[in-house]
Amino acid sequence: MASNQKKYNTYRLTFGEMVYESYSYSVDAEGLKLEFAFRLNDKIVFRPTAAIPRRPFLDFNQPKELIDTLVFNIGMIELVSYWKCVCPPVVRVLPHSLDDEQIRFWKKIYFNGLGEFFYTNGIHASLDEFMTIVSNPQSAVSGQATQALKPSSTQAITNYLVPIGGGKDSVVTLEALRPRGVRPLIMNPRGATTLCAERGGFSQEETLVINRRIDPLLLDLNAKGCLNGHTPFSAMLAFYTLLAATLSGVRNVALSNENSANESTVAGSSVNHQYSKSLEFEDDFRRYVSRYVTPDVNYFSYLRPLSELQIAKLFSQEKKYFDVFKSCNAGSKQDIWCGRCAKCLFAYIILSPFIEPETLNSIFGKSMLDDCELRGFFEELTGHTESKPFECVGTISEVNTALMMAKQRWYTDGNAPKLLKAFEYSGEQVSLKTLFPEHNLSPEELSILKTKLAD
Repeated sequence: MASNQKKYNTYRLTFGEMVYESYSYSVDAEGLKLEFAFRLNDKIVFRPTAAIPRRPFLDFNQPKELIDTLVFNIGMIELVSYWKCVCPPVVRVLPHSLDDEQIRFWKKIYFNGLGEFFYTNGIHASLDEFMTIVSNPQSAVSGQATQALKPSSTQAITNYLVPIGGGKDSVVTLEALRPRGVRPLIMNPRGATTLCAERGGFSQEETLVINRRIDPLLLDLNAKGCLNGHTPFSAMLAFYTLLAATLSGVRNVALSNENSANESTVAGSSVNHQYSKSLEFEDDFRRYVSRYVTPDVNYFSYLRPLSELQIAKLFSQEKKYFDVFKSCNAGSKQDIWCGRCAKCLFAYIILSPFIEPETLNSIFGKSMLDDCELRGFFEELTGHTESKPFECVGTISEVNTALMMAKQRWYTDGNAPKLLKAFEYSGEQVSLKTLFPEHNLSPEELSILKTKLAD
């Protein structure tokens, strides 16, 4: 692991602060458009943008104070992607003032959301010292949550916005909550996300879309050697969903983050690739939104009581999605399973107890457990290395349980795939019946999961 500590220290001396200068938004015939300005110096000003295209169910006529608050907070989470290129020690926030509790909230998101970034870059940083957030005391206060307008007419039939990532998890949420009224939400549509929404029966006009654009200047600086790495994408998505829910008059935003997102990626540390999918983040976010943004949106993860293994079981019943879902980051631009990464191997493993090998091989294009070039990822996923892969994967016990179940179900004749031949696991196996008690579901929502698992 190469160390960028010297580069980090040098950048912080050169670039003393990043300024969140402004946010703006406008509505035209195409929809709602957002723009932000983050300044490093006179020559480096980042201007990321986003847009929400018009849909029949969207109402852009919302109170200005509420939209100001929503868009400002989106800017606060967008900022971290630009901050990380040189990591200035001070962030100066000009559009709104922040109280001490808000500052603690944002520092915690930035620091924990950048845990993988610090770790993989070999950077030693502390929560107290990595950043000081200063807001303009003379600017408007971003203080009390703002009541939205009355729900739109779609509220009667649409109770949940479900962000669609193109993988198995969001499909399970979409199908489980469908009887209660759902609407898919897609950020930066691509093959798998669009096809999953379509396969679920939703047209383009019935799908809420957010188009987010990174400032090309950031990509240029990354190419020139500035610091780069993982940022908390799910936290960024969370703030955008608040705006989307408000415009569509839908109270509930149902994410698809499972219990295993709480497990650290690096054993014995707090470094977690999935921090912004964790229950800790979810609870912090819900408190912040209720107090400082709007009480009208209920953000929660519908799959939080479940393990990855239980989600895989539920997904295996949704055969109409088998040929369109994709979870591979490496192959996302080509809309393929690359077949060479840890994410592909994990998805194959977790589904292996529930989908017969021939069908699974046709989904992924090969028998991934026969590919000995994946042995390194196999060792990481099964807990024989310092860290799990820096991907959204399940716990070590879930992986090992899935492998044992697959071995016992499909390969009783001893003709197991190469990576599975010598595999043995004597640890505690994950139950398919037990639900995790820490979550933010209502009793009715929990009952739906219990019924589906019992089928």
